[in-house]
Amino acid sequence: MSEKLRLPAEERYGAELAALGKEGGGKPPGWAMTPRAVVTYLMGGKAADGTAISPKYVGDRRLIETAVSTLATDRALLLLGVPGTAKSWVSEHLSAAISGDSTLVVQCTAGTDENQIRYGWNYAQLLANGPSREALVATPLMRAMETGRLCRLEELTRMGSDVQDTLITVLSEMMMPIPELNQLVFAARGFNIIATANNRDKGVNELSSALKRRFNVVVLPLPSDPREEVAIVVKRVGEMAQNLDLPLPRNVAEEVARVVAIFRELRAGSTEDGKVALKTPSGGLSTAEAIAVMVGGISHATFFNKGDLTPDSLASNMIGAVVKDPVQDKIVLGEYLETVLKKRAGYERYYKSLIDQI
Repeated sequence: MSEKLRLPAEERYGAELAALGKEGGGKPPGWAMTPRAVVTYLMGGKAADGTAISPKYVGDRRLIETAVSTLATDRALLLLGVPGTAKSWVSEHLSAAISGDSTLVVQCTAGTDENQIRYGWNYAQLLANGPSREALVATPLMRAMETGRLCRLEELTRMGSDVQDTLITVLSEMMMPIPELNQLVFAARGFNIIATANNRDKGVNELSSALKRRFNVVVLPLPSDPREEVAIVVKRVGEMAQNLDLPLPRNVAEEVARVVAIFRELRAGSTEDGKVALKTPSGGLSTAEAIAVMVGGISHATFFNKGDLTPDSLASNMIGAVVKDPVQDKIVLGEYLETVLKKRAGYERYYKSLIDQI
């Protein structure tokens, strides 16, 4: 068992990556495996030597094929979608499969500045010896350019537009100027950028048209099929429970189906059969939220309920996911409980547990 709280994809799925890397075929320069093998790694299947490859993404295969095809060119990839559509997850696994390294990542925030994107300086060396390559601190983007690997920019639209535009020179010319040294860093073959962004976050900074043109956009949707969403949540909950050494209750799939059904109806603003219109809460209630609710519920069940996963174990986590606005969202949830859940067979304990806590 690793002492790391979370292993990067290249360590967690090292055997699968090694098996797919041995497959023959045309590999783009700097790639660890063929584009077809990358898609197999993401979507699941079998390697040529018979190694079983677990699916990392449950969804439209064509979206992953488009993403992989984009990265095989000199055009950057932007994964776009609402929160919880596995953008960061897909980004990490694409980097692991293509470059063998998913750790060259910049987490963009409102406080991200140019030094965190381009390069910084070791000020002790800078003051002692003046500008030099030894005094320069390479960012993940610069290291990716020098080594011909992928760099991940998470939540690109969270950082300011002026900082975003520092990427234009890199993506247009495939080089980064260092004026202080009168030098240029040229991108090695295999370099590219995967950025993620969501369109529901407050404080989003729109990409400039010049920068947009340098990205190919792939939109990752929320699962349209409830069975598909349940399968995603069950899979990810199982992986996370194993990583946290939490025993998986036998009834986890049944409770996932109920939680997902509730979240889908609140998210859509109507019941599954379309007969009852509902108010929607301020939060997104994405697949990621359902996963977090289930993991929190399993933890509560393990430590405080003798391992039994019940609506009581899940209720407080569900309320935390739904009620972001303490006034409006409580009204929304209360109306849903009284008009829908109270009358639904099989959900009696959810109704009682939730109504008692809001």
